Amino acid sequence: MEGTVFWLAALVAAVFVGLGKGGVPVITALAVPVLALVISPVAAAGLLLPVFIVSDVFGLIAYRKLFDWPVLRIMMVAMPPGVLIGYLTVNIVSEGLITLLLGLIGAVFALSLMLRRPADGPPRKPRWRPGLFWGTITGFTSFVSHSGAVPYQVFTLPLRMPKIAFVGTVTVAFAYINVIKLIPYYLLGQLSVANLKTAGILMIPAAVAVLAGVRLVRIVPEKLFFRLVIWALLLLSLKLIWDGLQQMWLQVP
Repeated sequence: MEGTVFWLAALVAAVFVGLGKGGVPVITALAVPVLALVISPVAAAGLLLPVFIVSDVFGLIAYRKLFDWPVLRIMMVAMPPGVLIGYLTVNIVSEGLITLLLGLIGAVFALSLMLRRPADGPPRKPRWRPGLFWGTITGFTSFVSHSGAVPYQVFTLPLRMPKIAFVGTVTVAFAYINVIKLIPYYLLGQLSVANLKTAGILMIPAAVAVLAGVRLVRIVPEKLFFRLVIWALLLLSLKLIWDGLQQMWLQVP
C-alpha cells in the first residue's frame, strides 16, 4: 500500500473517521467508500477498523458522561445479535440488496422528517420493542455494509435527545459494536497484521480530527445540528441506493 494517491485517500478517510467519532453527523460512513477508491472495499474495511477503534477511545473520553443510558442499554442488547446474524450469513446475503433497502428506508425516513412540522417538547423515552428491532438491524448492517448509522438514526432521531446526549450515545454505541466486530472480522481474515503499521500512521490524523469534531459539535446550534443530521442521513441514503443498484447490476449474469 504505497503511492501518493493511496495516502491521500487514506488521510481523507482517517479524518472522516475522526470527525465522525467527534460527533459530526454521518461523515464516518464516507470513510470506507473513499478508501475503496484505491483499494478493495474489504481491504479498506479491515485497514480502517483499528483506526475506528482508536478514534472511539478519544470519542469515549470526550463523551464519557454525556450519553443517554436507556437508549444505550437497548442498543447494547440488540446490536450483538445483529453482528452474529451478519457473520453467519456473510456468504449468502446479497450486499447489494441490503444496501439498496437501507438507502430506501433512510431516504423515506429523512424526507418524512423534513416534510413534517418540527416536533417540540421534552425527550421521549425509548421503547424496547422498536429499539430491539432497529438495534439488531444496526448491528447487522454495520457488519455487512458499514451502514449502521441509517437504522440507528431511524430509532434515535424521534426520541428528541439533546444534541450532546445524541452525539455521546452514538459515540459509545458504535465504539461498543466496533470492538464486538473485531472477532468475526478476524475469523473472516479481514484483519491483517501487515495493515497495522499503516493503520498506526492513520491513527494520528484521526485522533486530531476527533478533537476537531468535538469542538464543531459544541459550537453548532442545536436546531442547526439536527437539521444537518437529517440532511446528512438523506444524502447518505441516496448514496446507498446508488451503491446498491450498482452492486445488483454487477451481479446480474
